[in-house]
Amino acid sequence: MLRIAIQAKGRLNEETVALLSGAGVKLNKEKRTLLVSASGLPVEILFMRDDDIPAAVFNGVADAGVVGENEYVEKGGEALLVKRLGFGKCRLALAVPKEEDYDGLGWFEGKIIATSYPAILKRFLLERGISAQVHVIGGSVEIAPAIGIAQAIFDIVGSGDTLVSNNLKMVETLMQSEAVLIASHDLQSEKRAVLDKLIFRIDAVVAAESKKYVLLNAPKAALDSITGLLPGMKSPTVTPLADNGWVSIQSVIDEEDFWEKIGQLKDLGAEGILVIPIEKMII
Repeated sequence: MLRIAIQAKGRLNEETVALLSGAGVKLNKEKRTLLVSASGLPVEILFMRDDDIPAAVFNGVADAGVVGENEYVEKGGEALLVKRLGFGKCRLALAVPKEEDYDGLGWFEGKIIATSYPAILKRFLLERGISAQVHVIGGSVEIAPAIGIAQAIFDIVGSGDTLVSNNLKMVETLMQSEAVLIASHDLQSEKRAVLDKLIFRIDAVVAAESKKYVLLNAPKAALDSITGLLPGMKSPTVTPLADNGWVSIQSVIDEEDFWEKIGQLKDLGAEGILVIPIEKMII
């Protein structure tokens, strides 16, 4: 049985549960308990505080875990980083009051900086030769300048709305973070096999999120141009239609350039374009 630690609540909990569900791992629970079994793979889920997950995996309390990269790095990165998962993206950044005339990292010399990530911040300050006092706060870091316990903060920044509402501005980004899958360095072969199966399924779910399946009708005269535009997995599927001058084409488009490709297809004479979401993609 592979034990996976995930966030008990918070920003990564729902997305992690959804990812596991998409990978065929369904949690068997009617009410929240700390440890629950799952169906679909020999897996059990351990709910924990996010900042406890890296140590739990490293110390063998859990075999694997899903945690923010920020917490993984803050706790020393002693477990094995297996895979970046692409959700829960944020930044760890330095912020100062809006009214401050910030002119570079030298501004922080002699200042007090409040944070929940002292290890990352201290390492950064040491590397830059900046002498500043790091004040550790467990939560609500953004209020520290307003109540006079620090002149700046170092914290997670998502949309930036929290900074704005506390009259702060982001001035330096120290790292980008996202959810990561971590694992013990010493997994038994049976558990490693289960983890490999889970990673295979996760890859199929993640790959599908950035793709769209497209079906369209197009004039045969434009076939070469359209197939050059739509490479598909290996090449598009082309099927003759009853009208000898037309064909049906099936392919896959990347989400990031979806609308640009659709416009180009229309310009080449494509009609009846159907777009279908992809649930899983086995590459």
